Amino acid sequence: MKAKLVPIYFQSAQDEEFVKGVENLKKFFSKEADILDPLPLGNPLPEADAVVFPQILGDAYRRVEAIAQIKIPMMVITSDFGTVNMWDWEIVSYLRSKGIKIFAPYDVEMSKALLRGLALKREMPETDFLVFQDNPGEGMQASIFKRFYWWEEECVRAINTRFGVSIKKKSLKQLAEKVKKVEDDIARKTWYRWNFPIGKISEQALLSALKLYLALKQEIEENPKVKVVGMNCLNESFYLDTTPCLAWSILFEEKGIIWGCEADLLSMLTKFIVYSTLRSPVMMSNVYPFLVGRAALQHERISNFPKVEEPENHLLIAHCGYFGLMPPSFANTWTLKPRVLQIVDPNATAVDACFPLGPVTLVKIDPSISRMQIIQGELKGYVEYPDSDCLRGGIIKVSDGHKLMESLYSHHACILTGHHSHVIKNVAFLLGLEVEELK
Repeated sequence: MKAKLVPIYFQSAQDEEFVKGVENLKKFFSKEADILDPLPLGNPLPEADAVVFPQILGDAYRRVEAIAQIKIPMMVITSDFGTVNMWDWEIVSYLRSKGIKIFAPYDVEMSKALLRGLALKREMPETDFLVFQDNPGEGMQASIFKRFYWWEEECVRAINTRFGVSIKKKSLKQLAEKVKKVEDDIARKTWYRWNFPIGKISEQALLSALKLYLALKQEIEENPKVKVVGMNCLNESFYLDTTPCLAWSILFEEKGIIWGCEADLLSMLTKFIVYSTLRSPVMMSNVYPFLVGRAALQHERISNFPKVEEPENHLLIAHCGYFGLMPPSFANTWTLKPRVLQIVDPNATAVDACFPLGPVTLVKIDPSISRMQIIQGELKGYVEYPDSDCLRGGIIKVSDGHKLMESLYSHHACILTGHHSHVIKNVAFLLGLEVEELK
């Protein structure tokens, strides 16, 4: 889906600068936007996602009332490079001083992210999140899982109210019955197409993972509105002899389906928004600030955090034995390995994958679905703990660990490669979300 943009002019659609500006829009954003016929400022608008000013003149100072009457988002993209021209900062600043919300992207990737955000706003009311679960919170490790907000109907309603996304729930037990009916030969033939790196796992473990992929693929293809899928894969792990880690990896590479570990709806929504707009590698994982101390160490069955300078500003990142689940195209290294956690079947598998070292951004939507938290950090390295639930974890440094502890929304964080706060803030504002940034 593309954004629908209406170019707006002040004086003439034949003005040489305006014509060149429209041509630049079509050249730079052919994949992100459909450019509709230009209209003069003040004319009734067709159905569109935003208006764009490919040329903005001093007339804007005298046409403030007409600009203020525009009720859809406005963008100023006036340079030869898909961004706002520096000469237009005064006009943009003046319009903002009059209470007019206007986007003036200063790099082309920000422009593209905003255009994808406009399309996403229109797409979300036609989007389903598919979740497989039966009695969430009542299964394995119930004392932990009963605490999670994403099981609550309030969470489902809040997501639907804010964005129009529908949460479709299906039985994990019934899905497991479908998985059992998939023949070994069919699963085996599927693997020849993908052949991702695998560690020392049995053929049966691989086939079980592929059968789950095939069953999930069938479920998704029955409903083209499904863009995100999750499963209560730990708490109700007794229904399956495998885990969905390989299935999520293949479904993303094959269909672009966003996945949700443990069917965490808030993480699923966060990942859907940031990947749909930024196209940056993103995953969900557990966050263990060093400041948490023994409570974190006990959960991962490790004796100590690694020795670092400023330990109060460091986080251990680990989930299901490794750094976090991501598809091969997101990873610096990627291997399918035997399961680590005792909570899942011995036949199950897990993904050992790593991001490249360097800048990262932690991001998460809050429980009210009204605020986006952004935390920039640095992935400093990886640490290994044999005979633990953290065979390989990542170490991230942030600017202020104490401030992070006071404001984290969840033990689940969504982590992107690179520093993206400037783009995420603009996307969040476009989607009507407030921003809480930890610098």
